[in-house]
Amino acid sequence: MTSSTPDVSVVIGAYEAMPYLIRCLESVEAQTLAAERMEIIAVDDGSTDGTGEYLEEFAGRTAVPMRVVHQENSGGPSAPRNVGLGLARGRYVFFLDADDYFGEEALERMVAMGDRAGTDVVLGKAVGVNRGAPKSMWKETVERADLYTSAIKFTLSAQKLFRRETLVRLGMAFDENLKTGEDALFTMEAYLRGNGVSVVADYTCYYLVGRDDGKHVTKSGSYLLRFDSARALMELIAAHVPPGPRRDSLMVRPFAITLLPQFGPVLLKQSQEVRRRKMEEAAPLLETYWSAGLAGRLKVQERLRLRCVAEGRLDQLLDILRFVKEGQEPEVVRKGTPGRLYLAYPHFGDRGGLPDSAYEVTVTEWIGGRRIEAPESRSPAALVRRLARRARRSVRHTLRPRRRSSRV
Repeated sequence: MTSSTPDVSVVIGAYEAMPYLIRCLESVEAQTLAAERMEIIAVDDGSTDGTGEYLEEFAGRTAVPMRVVHQENSGGPSAPRNVGLGLARGRYVFFLDADDYFGEEALERMVAMGDRAGTDVVLGKAVGVNRGAPKSMWKETVERADLYTSAIKFTLSAQKLFRRETLVRLGMAFDENLKTGEDALFTMEAYLRGNGVSVVADYTCYYLVGRDDGKHVTKSGSYLLRFDSARALMELIAAHVPPGPRRDSLMVRPFAITLLPQFGPVLLKQSQEVRRRKMEEAAPLLETYWSAGLAGRLKVQERLRLRCVAEGRLDQLLDILRFVKEGQEPEVVRKGTPGRLYLAYPHFGDRGGLPDSAYEVTVTEWIGGRRIEAPESRSPAALVRRLARRARRSVRHTLRPRRRSSRV
């Protein structure tokens, strides 16, 4: 490292980004981190709206060292980010979307956290502007978050601070074959293979902007692209985490966030051909990666929908979706011992239908504004404790001295 090495390389992939690009770049220039401690690498991905010209103009007058690259349109965000990463010199790299902008102290706070904690990924609190944004992971600032028990797995966008040396050492890059979900794959790999994740939650570092023209990349593309994204993320998790509670905790992300929306109310409006194709795409994913531990971490409605897909019960799935769309609420049923709770969605108790266990409450639910808690003995946390007790008993049994035989 030399004295001229910047702390942060801000990589901006830009396509048809005007006028949002103006505030984006101004937010980099306004950082409390000194200009000489940063660099901007902007990749114009074949824009025709003046984005490329504005990047050149800004580079000519900003005090922040800046490099502009122009290329033909690549069709997605992966290629521009990879180009920027290849040119970056900073100790850290931050992938800033051209529609979004920083809080003024963002980079200073995130760099300080990464240096203090020695972690390879730093998450800065993000809020939505004219759009929603994840919230569950911003409850507290932590130097080292546990990937398996915290909510950080639910924020896999690329807008994070990454230690560049680690990305280079691991040979990481955005998958240019994925047209959606490429950031989730990249970020989860950094979570799994890097040296820890920090969270800066006491300051708004990042503003996610919803474009007025609706041209947000995550809203475009065929539904089949979502299956490609889910498949890639499941394969990554399975490659790095062996079967068990930890894998189950991570698999909630691709199943509940990526796959499940394809079997939501939108399915009621789609043709039989689309429904059939979706079921075919999802079936092998459920066959390969579905587990009882994963099922127990989902809400009843989520679990039911996925079980219907796994077993090819399209008619039953549609009945459940109509029930939900009509605003109906399931009856809470207490049945069996020790006091198990069930939500009586359509076909509960039907002979030949899904088993009662598919309807069992295992996580906190909200029904009609009423909080429904899973019995302690049925919760995922209780399951983990039971598995841990069994493991400890097994270890004690293995280590227990054997009696010496009196026979000679």
